Amino acid sequence: MKSASAQIRTMQAQIEQTKAQLASARANRDQSGIDLRDTVIRSPIDGYVGDRAVRVGQYVQPGTRLLTVVPNDDVYLLANFKETQLTNMHPGQPAVLHVDAIPDYAFRGEVESFAPGTGSLFALLPPDNATGNFTKIVQRVPVRIRITEHTDQLKRLIAGMSVTVDVDTHPSRQRTRP
Repeated sequence: MKSASAQIRTMQAQIEQTKAQLASARANRDQSGIDLRDTVIRSPIDGYVGDRAVRVGQYVQPGTRLLTVVPNDDVYLLANFKETQLTNMHPGQPAVLHVDAIPDYAFRGEVESFAPGTGSLFALLPPDNATGNFTKIVQRVPVRIRITEHTDQLKRLIAGMSVTVDVDTHPSRQRTRP
């Protein structure tokens, strides 16, 4: 009787050991799945690859710049207006964009926002007048203009193209915003 109960305890211990090995194998399988998924990098936005700094099979570290993705759905323009041109300009105003490379078409847009500072403020080498002489220079302010239409002409746009922008700042032609 004692040997039978010892055999039962041994078998129960083997069952528990096998269960632990199974749990460990499942954990290894799950970790392998995570590792496999980590080998694929997905962009958080849809768009076109504009600049690739990495090749297939290359090892990379977290934080490494791999490529530039130019969005294809949320198309916008950063127009640098003189600060004197912003007097009556505000978000929501209609804009017409003329692209030099597409002279037969005018894109419709809307003023979306203004940069929190002038272009020179965020320049890599901002101007520094250490001489004490002051010359007033009209600054440029980046204004984000969202293209509001969705036509096949959008596919012809390429980041960095030359564009002229006309913003309707006349108060009587403005639509009311809620």
